[in-house]
Amino acid sequence: MNSIDLGLIDWSRAQFALTAMFHWIFVPLTIGLSIIMASMETAYYVTGRDYWLRTAKFWMKLFGVNFAVGVATGLILEFEFGTNWSNYSQFVGDIFGAPLAIEGIVAFFMESTFVAVMFFGWRKVSRGFHLASTWLTSLGAMISAWWILVANSWMQHPVGMTFNPETVRNEMTDFAAVALSPVAVTKFFHTVMSCSVVGAAFVVGVSCWYLLRSRHTDFALRSLKVGALAGIIAALATALTGDRSGVEAATYQPMKLAAAEGLRDGGKGAALTIVGDIKVPRMLSVLATHDPYGYVPGINDILSGGYTQGDGTKALPAAEKMERGRRALSEFSLYRRTMGTPEAEAHAKALEKDVKYFGYGFIKDEAELVPNVPMVFWSFRVMVGVGSFLVLWFIVMFILARRGEPIWRWALIIGLLTIPMAYVAGEAGWIVAEVGRQPWAVQDLLPLKASVSALPTEDVRITFIVFAIIFTVLLAAGVTIMCRAIGKGPEEPQERTTDTMTNVKA
Repeated sequence: MNSIDLGLIDWSRAQFALTAMFHWIFVPLTIGLSIIMASMETAYYVTGRDYWLRTAKFWMKLFGVNFAVGVATGLILEFEFGTNWSNYSQFVGDIFGAPLAIEGIVAFFMESTFVAVMFFGWRKVSRGFHLASTWLTSLGAMISAWWILVANSWMQHPVGMTFNPETVRNEMTDFAAVALSPVAVTKFFHTVMSCSVVGAAFVVGVSCWYLLRSRHTDFALRSLKVGALAGIIAALATALTGDRSGVEAATYQPMKLAAAEGLRDGGKGAALTIVGDIKVPRMLSVLATHDPYGYVPGINDILSGGYTQGDGTKALPAAEKMERGRRALSEFSLYRRTMGTPEAEAHAKALEKDVKYFGYGFIKDEAELVPNVPMVFWSFRVMVGVGSFLVLWFIVMFILARRGEPIWRWALIIGLLTIPMAYVAGEAGWIVAEVGRQPWAVQDLLPLKASVSALPTEDVRITFIVFAIIFTVLLAAGVTIMCRAIGKGPEEPQERTTDTMTNVKA
């Protein structure tokens, strides 16, 4: 491992981060808008009122543009596991590949099938079948997110596998443990709800733009009410699931929690730092353990070990984990050399004792086990701070929308700005999740330095630049098309329902 170029690791990480963060521009809006547009079509199906049809069609158009561009970035992201992280794919591909394969075979094809009916099925299928197609498109997007998040959650908390020294692979032994991991369940609901916040902010922001320009005001007020209400529900649900994420981080990834708090030395009744010297007494213990006097380890405590963990065992010092990891690597090497001989079984048994610390064998210095504390610390505050603001602002916008026009201009401008704010909060959340896990590709099992492909650093640097250009062009094209659609505004539906309720006022 000494021959690995640190520049290669950094550029490989940068390329993956670039792809993931561009992809995440489209994913949350796809999921968030799918729920809102399906709800609007449901209102049309139930009431028969034409303005709900008009409203649903408009948001579907924007969903379609975003969906198409998001697929392109997502495909590139999956290919990078084979190109840039081939050692990772070799080592854990049996487990990590399964949920991604299910996502591609089941969820993506389901989503693609029903999205065609949703866009081209007007007047060709019944209203009920079309509504079902819209909801199945939304469900397909969420199922797709489920399997991708299962794969990501396994990287955060690896379960349901055993290491096979013959194949040099971790092999799945319990599919249910992987698919239904508590970390996966929490991450799914937290992510989908945060996506719904982005979708709600988008609807609120676009509605505010129309009101600022005094265009389509009835449509805008109606959409503003729906978006703000959806935002209130989604933002509160995101906060609740975020609370559960904090408990799980404290249990399975204490270093991530310590970095998010900038906590060097922990203790009982730990305070939550807002910024600087502003702290909330005992709140960190409440968030991490649901006990105001619960023990929360700091960075130095985790490195030195000796404290009692949630399962009642004593935490090992980092130095001992590294030593046991090196012992595991040594026994693994001896096993490979003696395969087919009586000695191999003894080395396999010795390896089994320390295999849980296998990844620590690649760590040369304890400092490597500490992630970028300033980045994680401030990203966490951006995520929580913006999220808290959005809860309050969605409530304000819902009240103003119910009151009707006129809405203060400054309120509409802030409403428009909720679009980038929601995105910033989402991206900050992923920085906490992924940077906070460093140096691990798979928590405690495989560090990045053992995961990267043996590529020339210059090649990765070139592809990074190429991808940056391609993604920027895709983003510009998607935003331009959506802006044109927004500028055109909602269109009158070509068909007219014969329902007696069509002309009834809201």
